[in-house]
Amino acid sequence: MTSDTGARRRALRTLAAIAAAAPAAPLLVAAPARAQLPNRPLRIIVPFPAGGTADVLPRLVGEKIRDQYPAGVVVENRTGAGGNIGAEQVFRAEPDGLTVLASPPGPIAINHNLYRSLPFDPTRWVSVTVLATVPNVLAVNPQLPVKDVAGFVAHLKAHPGKVTYASQGNGTTSHLTACLFMQVTGTEMTHVPYKGTAPALVDLIGGSVDVFFDNISSSAPHHKEGKLRILAVADAERSKILPQVPTFAESRIPEMNAVTFFSVVAPPGTPRAAVQALHQSMAKAMAMPDVAAKFAEQGATPGGWPPERTADFIRGETERWKKVIAAARVTLE
Repeated sequence: MTSDTGARRRALRTLAAIAAAAPAAPLLVAAPARAQLPNRPLRIIVPFPAGGTADVLPRLVGEKIRDQYPAGVVVENRTGAGGNIGAEQVFRAEPDGLTVLASPPGPIAINHNLYRSLPFDPTRWVSVTVLATVPNVLAVNPQLPVKDVAGFVAHLKAHPGKVTYASQGNGTTSHLTACLFMQVTGTEMTHVPYKGTAPALVDLIGGSVDVFFDNISSSAPHHKEGKLRILAVADAERSKILPQVPTFAESRIPEMNAVTFFSVVAPPGTPRAAVQALHQSMAKAMAMPDVAAKFAEQGATPGGWPPERTADFIRGETERWKKVIAAARVTLE
């Protein structure tokens, strides 16, 4: 053995001893793994004002998944233009899974069939999940001389154009649900648009308008107090908060299925892994008993659907309301 060879072997033994005494390999991975964790909060953009169902539901879910994001979860209300302002902000956000839109159908499945142009392309949303569905209902002023859907239709046909219906505004779900009803029943009413649910309900209860196809969560308390009368629920099953009220299908108008859905979508290009992770955390939150109970208080049926089912549902809703909009010739600037 030469002196050089012996020196090399001694050096190798020394290196082996150092390696054996060194920290385990996972520490070599931990630093970059920590560096990859987001240093920004998850931003859930709600394109409508605070306080309504569209705002309450994502806040309930956001609170439950807060501990999964080191920088927290922030729910922001970016209102205006039928939800389009908040939607555009999300559409142009970095597609990193940290900015999402939580919204009713407008900027996700309806507005591109209403507005002549939009600053974003709703067909490119990346679907995450449906938070919940909430049925619309046919609510009438108690002074209207009808007790059920059949009597209501008969009254409309006897007085074409004389009955007034309120809406939350042109192109809103309440407006389009009324259009759908008139199309499938061959009836005619006069539209009175308002700026939101609250003023429409005030005038319905006060008798300034006759009818309102409202979200069940806002009308149900007034129905229970006798301030208005709900004749039917536009869903496949009766609502748990108004189990005595029949569905439209039970009233022999099965085409009247009109639910307001609240879904979460991400900017175009958001990675599938980020979408799946967000869906799983939200679905787990919605399965919690206390969350389900609070959803029920809003008249909402929890969703938690996977991205693929959500995308299919949104496409179906888009096509359905596109036909209603075209038949009613509804357009917005």
